[in-house]
Amino acid sequence: MTATIIQQKYEIKDIALAPQGKQRIEWAGREMPVLRQIQARFAQEKPFAGLRLVACCHITTETAHLAIALKNGGADAILIASNPLSTQDDVAASLVADYGIPVFAFRGEDAATYERHVQTALDYKPNIIVDDGCDVVATIVKERQHQLADLIGTTEETTTGIVRLQAMFKAGVLTFPAMNVNDADTKHFFDNRYGTGQSTLDGIIRATNVLLAGKILW
Repeated sequence: MTATIIQQKYEIKDIALAPQGKQRIEWAGREMPVLRQIQARFAQEKPFAGLRLVACCHITTETAHLAIALKNGGADAILIASNPLSTQDDVAASLVADYGIPVFAFRGEDAATYERHVQTALDYKPNIIVDDGCDVVATIVKERQHQLADLIGTTEETTTGIVRLQAMFKAGVLTFPAMNVNDADTKHFFDNRYGTGQSTLDGIIRATNVLLAGKILW
């Protein structure tokens, strides 16, 4: 077992998909030099040693490297999916098989399964929560107040999640620090400007089925 708190190692589609997932994770890592540097630094400094961490995020090749960085930093981490339609099953399998990170996620999971995974994550008794949409934080605040004393803080990356956190703050039930990643300048610069630009261009190409080669754009 990965931890005495959890009675189940993982819940993914197929562990046999791990070799394909590892190849894709390694391929993505070639385009992520900064996160690779963070992974190496964390492996030396161990800033999260002794801490239990729950991450609710998109389970993709990119976020796999975030999970690896957290593990390198000494975190006892567990992953669940914030969006069942974005989960890459081969990546989830590789995180479990090759990197020893418990994952509870598979593409297309229904709402009941997602809610069960949230409860499984909270059974882990996290000290830190990395949230996407604020579901994990909202659940611990509403249903597991006895665990709040162990919670150091949380991060939130979505506009919707920030709205929910602000509502909790106004209601006086947000008793722990919450980092608003969504409004960070670096997030706006790289994600909103360049990430959205890339997605917009990709969307146009997919919708029109037109290649850019040989075209003049203005």
